[in-house]
Amino acid sequence: MKTIASCVQEIIMSSPFLEEGLSRQIINFSALAKDLNQPISEMLRKPVKDGAIMMALRRQQNPLNLDNSIRLKKVFKNLGDITVRSNLSDFTFQNSNTLINSHTQVLEKMSSNHQIFYAFTRGMFESNIIISTSEKGSILNAFKNETQIGLQDKLCAISIYLPKGNSKIAGLYYQIFKRLAWEKITLYEVVSTTNEFTLVVEDYLVDKAFSVIKRLKD
Repeated sequence: MKTIASCVQEIIMSSPFLEEGLSRQIINFSALAKDLNQPISEMLRKPVKDGAIMMALRRQQNPLNLDNSIRLKKVFKNLGDITVRSNLSDFTFQNSNTLINSHTQVLEKMSSNHQIFYAFTRGMFESNIIISTSEKGSILNAFKNETQIGLQDKLCAISIYLPKGNSKIAGLYYQIFKRLAWEKITLYEVVSTTNEFTLVVEDYLVDKAFSVIKRLKD
């Protein structure tokens, strides 16, 4: 059976900005209660009082899962180095039977230069390559017989080294994405391995994005 508290929890969990605002204690409970009165009344199919909604909102200040919240804070406190790489280009190609051959040519060149940033992601219908812009000519040559779908220059990558065991923490990536969204930072690409997480953003957003990631440790 639905209650006012469960309705409030459902709304907050589906609204990252509300959850963030409540955790920062920057939202006026009285104004929010009035705003939520109609949707909660509709969910319960009966009129509710603003005061009851306010009480439910105050309870939501506490973490919904205290144990997981503590683990999240521990992971963020133990984040490893944060590395920024600039002057990157992102290529998108349509998947084909010959795409892997083109990719092999690039890998052979990459093996002799470990200073080049390189990330490859293959989806069901298309593949992405993020690489140092200095190698743009090499990519265009190696993939000249492939169907290029997109190209974006002036990108930066922010790589975060995560503590071991991070894959067992629920909501880890959600918390990162939520804070970036709160600051209106759009992500161009996301690449991850077991203990490394890389965000790709346009040049003009890199300083702001780096600041948000750095504050995760606070």
